[in-house]
Parts: sequence; C-alpha cells; structure tokens
Amino acid sequence: MAKVLKIRDLSLRDGQQSSFATRMTQEQINRCLPYYKDAGFYAMEVWGGAVPDSVMRYLGENPWTRLESIHKEIGDISKLTALSRGRNLFGYAPYTDEIIDGFCRNAIQSGLGIMRIFDALNDVDNVKSTIKYVKQYGGIADCAVCYTVDPKYPQPTFWQRLMGKKAPQPVFTDEYFLDKAKQMAALGADMITLKDMSGLIPPQRISKLVKLFKQHINLPVDFHTHSTPGYGLASVYAAIAAGVDVVDTNCWWFGGGTGAPALELVYIFCKKMGIEVGANMEAVAKINEQLKVIRKELELSVFGVEKPLHKPFDPLAPLSAEVDALFNDAVKAAKAEDFDALLQYSQAIEAHFGFPAPNELVQKAEIPGGMYSNMVAQLKQLKAEDILPRAMELIPSVRLSAGLPPLVTPTSQIVGAQAVNCALDEKAGREMYTNKSSQFVGLVKGEYGHTPVKIDPEFRFKICGVREEIPYDTSKYTMQPNPILEEAGGVRLAENEKEMLLLELFPLVAKNYLTNVKKKAYEAKVAAEQAEQEKVKATEQAKAAEAKKAAEAAKVVAQPITGNVVEAPLPGRILEILVKVGDEVKIGQAVVVLEAMKMENSITSNYHGKVKQILISEGEAVAANAAMIEIE
Repeated sequence: MAKVLKIRDLSLRDGQQSSFATRMTQEQINRCLPYYKDAGFYAMEVWGGAVPDSVMRYLGENPWTRLESIHKEIGDISKLTALSRGRNLFGYAPYTDEIIDGFCRNAIQSGLGIMRIFDALNDVDNVKSTIKYVKQYGGIADCAVCYTVDPKYPQPTFWQRLMGKKAPQPVFTDEYFLDKAKQMAALGADMITLKDMSGLIPPQRISKLVKLFKQHINLPVDFHTHSTPGYGLASVYAAIAAGVDVVDTNCWWFGGGTGAPALELVYIFCKKMGIEVGANMEAVAKINEQLKVIRKELELSVFGVEKPLHKPFDPLAPLSAEVDALFNDAVKAAKAEDFDALLQYSQAIEAHFGFPAPNELVQKAEIPGGMYSNMVAQLKQLKAEDILPRAMELIPSVRLSAGLPPLVTPTSQIVGAQAVNCALDEKAGREMYTNKSSQFVGLVKGEYGHTPVKIDPEFRFKICGVREEIPYDTSKYTMQPNPILEEAGGVRLAENEKEMLLLELFPLVAKNYLTNVKKKAYEAKVAAEQAEQEKVKATEQAKAAEAKKAAEAAKVVAQPITGNVVEAPLPGRILEILVKVGDEVKIGQAVVVLEAMKMENSITSNYHGKVKQILISEGEAVAANAAMIEIE
C-alpha cells in the first residue's frame, strides 16, 4: 500500500469540461492560480481535451496563451498535464509525425510537464509517435489504457442456439487491459493510467486491475474515473487500498456528479488509512472559495440558471459523528475487500453531502454519460426524441459491427451518431446504414487503427465498398490552406508554427478564430493610424470601410428554382461544396459535405443534370430539408 498518495487535480480541465461545458475563461482561471501554487498538487490537468477547441470557439482566447500563462504562475511546483488522443491529437483524422512532433515540442516548451496519451481503440500503434516526441522534448509520457465493457448483447433465442449460434465471447478481460499496459510500457511509457472515462468500473474490478498492473509493470499507476453511474468514489477508495500511486480528483465545488470524485472525500479516507495526501488542504480551501463563485458564474452563462449546490465541507474541521462513522465503515470495508459494503458506504457519504445521485440509466446502459446526452441533444435537434429507446438498443450491434471500439471520444460519438442514423433509417423504412457519417466509414475502413475485434469483410464492403482493412495513409495528408487575409492587411491566416498547428488540429474553428484575431489587430492598427490623420481623410476611409463591409455582407439573390433540388437531410453546417455552377452531376455523386452531430456527411445527388445554381455557402448553418443545389 502506498504511504503517500499523489493527487492530479482535474478542476481546470476535465472538471470544468465534465460539468460546465469547458467555458472557464482565462480571467476565471487566473483567480485560482495563486492558491494552486500553494496547494502543491503533484499534477494539474489544465490543457488538452476540449480546452483548445472551446477557448477558441466560445471564448475567443488563444489555447497556447492559456497553457503559458498557467505555467508562468505555477512554474514547476505542479506538473501541468494535458490529454491527447495519440495520433489523432484532438481531431478525428490521424496526423503525420511532423505535426505530432511540432505539437509535442511546442506544448512542452509552453510549460507542459505530462502528456496523457490515449487511443480511442486502445491501438498501441497509435500512441508510438506521441510517446517518442514527448520524451524527446523532456516531457513525461503518461499512457492511458481506456477502460470499457463488453456490450449487453441480446441473448440467442432457443432456435438460434439450436442452430449453433452463440453469444459473442468477452473481449475486455483483465488480461486484455494488462496486455495493453505492458505494450505501452515496452514503448517507453513513464507512467500508466487506467482511464475510466465513463465511470463504469466497479470497486472490485479496479482493485484487481491495480494489483495486476503493480505486479507486472514497474511504473507508477494512476486511476482516472467519473462519478456519473455511482461507482466513482468507492472505486477510488478501492484503488487506493490496492496501492495505486496517483488518483485524479476535483476540488469540492467541481467534484462528484459527472466529474471525478471530490478530493476532500479522498483526503479523509486516506487520513484514516494512514496514507499521506500530497496536497496542502488549507490552500485547497482557498481554491474552493474561488471555484464556488466561478461555478455560479458558469452555470448562469452556460445553463441560464444556478443548479443546487451540495453542502460545504471543511475536511480539516472535526467530523460529525454520523460522517465519521460512515468513513470508518468505508475504511473497514476497503481493508476487508468487502466491495459491496464499500460501494454502499461511499454512496452514503456522497448522499450525506448532497452530491448528485447515481445515474442509473447510464449505469444500466453502460455508455458514457456524455455520449447519452449527445444522443439526446441530437434527437431533440432532429425533433425525433421518440426513437431514443431504439437508438440505445442499436448501440451494441452497431458497436460490434464496427469492431467493438471502446466508447471514448471520438469513437463514442461515432458509434452513438451512427446508432441514431440507423434508428432514423429504420423509422423511415430505409435499410439501416443508408445514412452513415464519413467518420463511421473511416472507422470501419480502418483509418482510425486496429479495432479490438476484426470487422466482417462483408460489412466493411457494405459500408466502405472494400473488403480489406485500409489504414489511413499519412503520406497523402495535405496541410490546411493558409491564405493571405486581405481584409486583415495582407497577413497570413497562420503566421507562426503555433498558429499553423491550431489550423491543422481545428481547421474550421481555428480559421474563424485566427481570422477574427487578425482582423481585430488590423482594425486596431488602422484605427490608431486614422486617429493621427486629418479629419477629412479619416472620414473618407471610414466611409470606404463601411462600403466594403456592406459589399461583403451583400448576398446574391437566388434565381427562381425550376429544376430538381438537393436538400439537406438533417440540420448542420456546410463544410465544403464539391461542385460549381455548370458542372454535370450524376446520380449518387457527392455534391456537399455537411457537418451534423459532429460528424461529416457526404450528401449525394438524386438527380442527373447540370448545376443551375448553388443556394448555400461554405460555413453556413442550414436547417433540415434546406435547398442546397439546384440541378436541371
């Protein structure tokens, strides 16, 4: 058993992402940093995941500035950590070694200490390059094994069993996870994380896995989980009792619920177990004073309403008799490896303080809470909430057909969106898989890597038109366009390596963000110059600028539609228009790429003829059944 437990605080990344849609501003982060400096956590997760995308998309802030400013304040007191998806980094496409190299180098130079690297398929080949470059530039390679469970398949009927059909055999065994960890250790991993992104691992399973990992791998072991289905706190306690080296927690006001368990509840448990927690709890209390205010600000800005708070708690004050007894019972159960009792007492502790009750739907469905909420949101957008039960039923079969990928970003979104598509196909009387996202096609083709089980060649042919697995060929990767922005004084969209990396990793979001930044900078420069010029000249320039803006904003009035129209099958954003006016189009030819439900969908023509007019523009949001292309 470990005598000192290291803490990785997740509040500023996974904590705010899990509960508050990753909307913490730099100003809110800055309020907390002086106290984090005093808290002395082993590590602070502050970057990666959805942070780089969200700070550009919603806050208009620079992701690199976020990392650099935190490092400037914290220094080397706590290791700053980020989460990345192996060869995919933050996106959906595998990247070349050149991009992975540049990303790792710049991240570490900007203050990153630990890169947590995972692959959505647990395909170890996909983490090799990131391990290599993180270590090359002096960072710590924290390799994560993604925990997942086998689906609950419908059991074969009596007649199916009579004909020899059997239920699929378990894939995600203890040996499976240990083997992945061993492979990562052999590649040079500096530490191993058991990453339970869905909170589905019960205390008895994590206890066994931690002991296996400690027995067979001579590396520090970290445990990451969430509280959504109700196992989180008990599983953290079981991992600690089993000798885990590091656990991931959130500070009190960001703890529990959809996030990781609260640090304060871990502190009390460890104190009673005789284990020292590597954190200054007086400084943590000051962090919580800030987070309580920030939580209310985030709830109002993100949800429009404040949610009920759980009770305040000072872990340094004497415990009430009731709470003290619950912790004593939890410690006793953990030592005795009575995991049912441990779960009971752990949930009673959280209930006492008013944390959200276990989400039984997520627990029974055994899918990530975020995946479920995404499916609900997508179906509400499509006004098709009635098919949710059927979409949930289809997840195991869709997942198995696609090679049984673990349900973690991005494969959870890919499988969930495809289950929705299949349910919509079924409802409309179409054959399932009539509508499929580009990402699902890529997953089945093999572009994301090797799936845990082999995909049926006939299913691959049905989805992709090929029977053999075809890996993504990074030699054919093309860099994103980097145009000159005339509207921003003739500067490049990306003017340095960090900006180029943002453009590669987040093409559409970074393009909008960088364009706005360059335009604002140019406009500020022009404004400063105009202030020094004569009044008449300044007025003329202002009129010219207004005329130019008016011209840019003017839209071409579409001609009356007389031909056949290609419509949007579902609401989304136009990523790319593949034809131009005058082109000859064949039936089945792709004419538009539509982003819907975070997936790219190739929209094909049902008509043969010539493109008369294009009724949409790239980047435009369109509603379901919106007219896009007229063909005559």
